[in-house]
Amino acid sequence: MPWRFLGRRLQQAVPVLLIVAVGVFFLLEIAEGDAVDAYLAATGAGDAGLAAQLREQYGLTDTLATRFLTYATRLATLDLGHSVAFDRPVLEVIATRLPVTLMLMGSAILVSGALGVILGGLAGWRRGGPADLTITVTALILNAMPGFWLGLLAIILFAVKLRWLPLGGIGSIGADLSGLAAVLDTVRHLLLPVGTLALTYLALYVRLMRAAMIEAADSGWTLAARARGLPERGIVLRHMARPALLPVVTMLGLQAGAMLGGSVVIETVFAIPGLGRLSFEAVTQRDLPLLAGILLAGTLVVVVVNILIDLLYRRLDPRVGDGVRATERRP
Repeated sequence: MPWRFLGRRLQQAVPVLLIVAVGVFFLLEIAEGDAVDAYLAATGAGDAGLAAQLREQYGLTDTLATRFLTYATRLATLDLGHSVAFDRPVLEVIATRLPVTLMLMGSAILVSGALGVILGGLAGWRRGGPADLTITVTALILNAMPGFWLGLLAIILFAVKLRWLPLGGIGSIGADLSGLAAVLDTVRHLLLPVGTLALTYLALYVRLMRAAMIEAADSGWTLAARARGLPERGIVLRHMARPALLPVVTMLGLQAGAMLGGSVVIETVFAIPGLGRLSFEAVTQRDLPLLAGILLAGTLVVVVVNILIDLLYRRLDPRVGDGVRATERRP
């Protein structure tokens, strides 16, 4: 049953979130400096009395046990604390930035996954031919390019030279848009960052899909289907492409965390006010409550993405929910 399968995945996610929550607290506790140090360095103030007053105000002078108890109590009530840098509740700051990152990351996953499946499938089906060579070489070139460099090239070409797309941001400054016009304006601003992030991870999915298609083409069930005289299109789609999707779908879930981390660079290059750029600001300003909230929110996003990937995996191979090992699965 899908609901029982989903329930088991949710139960497995609970200890993961608890372990991450405890680990985040202690990792940030052993980090040097705090938000007060960053504030004093930025303002040029060196008053020891002011520093002591601020640390007392933010609870930084309490014992480790007291701080952990306060942290756990707040976390149980979904209170992530107060951001020192933004002077707002952490949950409120994250809530304004998270949708932007989800939109960026979700679009990039869909684009890179779809293109990877199509191009990798074509390369595997036509292995050894011109299409295979062209796709493989292009994937290797993209894999060798750093994300920030690819983003800068895209800005120079499409924003500076051709002037087709905006330099960055998620909306036109000063434009009073609503409805469909606002949606189209956001899409126009996200084309470059989504394309850059998708191309950064595209090579991996192309190579996975190509290898899986070649393996499926040489398998016994594909040879048997050809021996029965089935149409080539049906053989490619049902006997080759469907089982070849399984490793690609698995990698999509595994790469969700890496793509979330990669959004830090992309959001910085394109000046997108998302969770990745917020984490950079939290680190530079030593805003530990905000950084802890960002790490927890990122963990939650990765867990949810992996649950969705598990459901998709089960859709492709229903025996996943029945405890069949990966080595025993056949289309």
